[in-house]
Amino acid sequence: QVPFVESGGGLVQPGGSLTLSCTTSQDIFRLVVINWYRQIPGKQRELVANIGTGGMIDYMLDSVKGRVTISRDNDKKTAYLHLSDVKSEDTAVYYCNSNTGVKRGIWGQGTQVTVSS
Repeated sequence: QVPFVESGGGLVQPGGSLTLSCTTSQDIFRLVVINWYRQIPGKQRELVANIGTGGMIDYMLDSVKGRVTISRDNDKKTAYLHLSDVKSEDTAVYYCNSNTGVKRGIWGQGTQVTVSS
C-alpha cells in the first residue's frame, strides 16, 4: 500500500472555493472507493465524503452538503474534492485514502486548508 498524495490546499478567504487533488501511482485506483478525510489539530480525523469506483457518492458530512463536490478520473488515477463557500470550520488538513489504507493506518501527508480573511 503506497500512500496517496494530496495537493491543492492553501489559504482561502471565507466564501471562497478551492479544489483538492488526490493521486496515486497504483493501478488499483479504479477499483477502490476514495475517501476524503479532514483533521483539525487536537481532534479525530473525520470522514468528509467518499466516492465509489463508478463515481457514486456514498457518504457526505452534513456540514459540507451543498458545498462539496467530489469526482474522480480513473484514467488519471486522481480524485478531486471541490469545496465552495468555505467557512472557518473547514480549516483542517485534508487527506484521501482507500478503505484498505484507512484500516492499515497508512496515510499521506495531507494538504492544509486554511480559511481566513
